[in-house]
Amino acid sequence: MFRPKDLVLLGVIFSSLFVGIMAPGFSSWFQPFPIYCMMSLLLLSFLSIRVSAIWDILRSQALVICLFLVLRMIVLPIGVALLFRLIWPAYSLSALLLTGISTGVVAPFLSNLVQANSPLVLVVVVLSSLLVPFTLPALVDLLFGQTMNITLASMIRLLLLVVFVPFALAESLRRFSRGFYLALLQRQYGISLVLFAITNLGIFSAYSDYFRQQPMLILDAVGVTFVLGAIYLVAGLLLSWGRPVEDQLASVICLGLMNNVLVLVFSSQFFTPKEPMVAAFYIIPFFGLLLPLRAYRKYKDAGKQE
Repeated sequence: MFRPKDLVLLGVIFSSLFVGIMAPGFSSWFQPFPIYCMMSLLLLSFLSIRVSAIWDILRSQALVICLFLVLRMIVLPIGVALLFRLIWPAYSLSALLLTGISTGVVAPFLSNLVQANSPLVLVVVVLSSLLVPFTLPALVDLLFGQTMNITLASMIRLLLLVVFVPFALAESLRRFSRGFYLALLQRQYGISLVLFAITNLGIFSAYSDYFRQQPMLILDAVGVTFVLGAIYLVAGLLLSWGRPVEDQLASVICLGLMNNVLVLVFSSQFFTPKEPMVAAFYIIPFFGLLLPLRAYRKYKDAGKQE
């Protein structure tokens, strides 16, 4: 059911998480690099998906994408936040921040691994990144009466850096440096593993002292992330029910593989330690979703053969 690449990926993710927490002196060298790793991962995604495929998706499924984005960026975050107010109120803000943030730049990579509709995933990555400066601060203010003191201009600058610089670079390589472009494509998996490891080392080393001083809070945070991961899995399948399996997998990926690194960065500035803790440990179901998605893909493929 699961491929060796899946196990290698999970091994790299969890081992780098552990090293980041337990060896902060060594891992702190990587703290300046997560933002550049995000840009590099999106660059690799743009290299592997042609722009024409993205335009085809936009033209043929514009209404579906718009409806999905409304559900993805507004309806589902409100619903999840209200649900957590009932079942786990101390973490309702954490649930809102993770559910309402944009789809992460890693999503197209995992989409390729499970053979989902990767152009659709990449479209949602870009469009949700453009929407989140307007939607998430408004939802935080509406539901919690708190202000995220992030200027619109600063968020737009960050999005331009993280999204459009990799896009421009990918197109330049595709047109003017064919040999380097093909070399990157051939080594995409290995390069991505290195980028994941550097990201984890940099992030978890920055919060190492706090993680080790609050072991019970870690257990709560991990529990919250697994509840959220299950919600995203079920919601993604329900929202895409009746569509091809590639679109169903893409729907789950767009919901469950969000930009938790961005949540970690700004929640550590504006909110209590619980919010960055949950954002950091969502990395476990983030990559753990690969396993049920792979199983679901195999189940659907087996049904076609019967």
